[in-house]
Amino acid sequence: MKKKISIGDIAKELGISKTTVSFVLNGKARENHISEALEKKVLDYMAEVGYQPNQFARGLRTGKTNMIAVLVEDISDPFFASIARTIEDRAYKKGYKIVCSSTENDPRKTKDLINAFRSRQVDGFIIAPPPGIEDDLRSLIADNLPLVLFDRYFPSVTTDNVIVDNYQGAYDAMCYFYECGHKNIGFITLSSDQMQMQERLSGYMKATDDFDGQYYIKRIHFNDEVDSTVAEIKRFIESNRHLDGIFFSTNYLADAGLEAIQSLGLKMPSELGVVVFDDYHSFRLIDPPITAVDQPVKKISENVINIMLNRLSDPDKQKERKTVVLPTSLIIRKSTRNSDRIRVQGS
Repeated sequence: MKKKISIGDIAKELGISKTTVSFVLNGKARENHISEALEKKVLDYMAEVGYQPNQFARGLRTGKTNMIAVLVEDISDPFFASIARTIEDRAYKKGYKIVCSSTENDPRKTKDLINAFRSRQVDGFIIAPPPGIEDDLRSLIADNLPLVLFDRYFPSVTTDNVIVDNYQGAYDAMCYFYECGHKNIGFITLSSDQMQMQERLSGYMKATDDFDGQYYIKRIHFNDEVDSTVAEIKRFIESNRHLDGIFFSTNYLADAGLEAIQSLGLKMPSELGVVVFDDYHSFRLIDPPITAVDQPVKKISENVINIMLNRLSDPDKQKERKTVVLPTSLIIRKSTRNSDRIRVQGS
């Protein structure tokens, strides 16, 4: 295996000190009185031999790695994947690289990831946090590490946040559901204390109260296998045959739910209407296409990375932390009854 070239190897080959090579590498040649000719000689040799600096080791020397850690619930989820991709593209154009990991909503794993990235001197953290890591976030803030939370946040932790109006999005979707003629609407959600899930549940309950309906709520554990989730949803529907509508709180619960509905032979929307919180490309392709609460992924991503880049460029410029709340939109398709009675917003 080819030996990796070090700063020491470069210094020895060119007959100069390792300190000189380091100054050139870190862009400090001018301020340390290194001539342009010598700087060019070092850079040309690095290019010739294909030298690749160790970003983390460099961070230990300079205090800056130009790397940002992004921790999300599940990087394979279309919502988080889209956000991470947009953040990565914008960050790269500004000279930063993204390192991304899935937390699986596990506070212990999240703590381990935070500690691992801290030890590697990343410059900032973008996190969709699970409950139970509040103290770890406060520690990042106390050490002046830029931190932006998105998708969910903790009112007790003073930092920058980018979220959507989950309550209003769920409430509006439920009102539309009732206006389409559905009377008994179930809500399938996660068994979770996460703020965004609680807000979606509150929106469901408030609309149900406003239309004099009854609650039908099924909670699913996040880490349940897909087959188990499908079976749980089937049992819920079979136990509540009078339901004529289901509101899914996430797109991946809807995936399992649509499989359950199909296996039960129920027809949408005549026998069971469906609405989902968080749109997904495949929902347009299903017959009938699925009505969904759309989260503004591009705006979420842009706000997250803009706040982070501003903090990194001038940490003292904006002392006050802010919370950005973005509206959702209801994409109306054909998975509910009498949708022609309502102004169509989507395809």
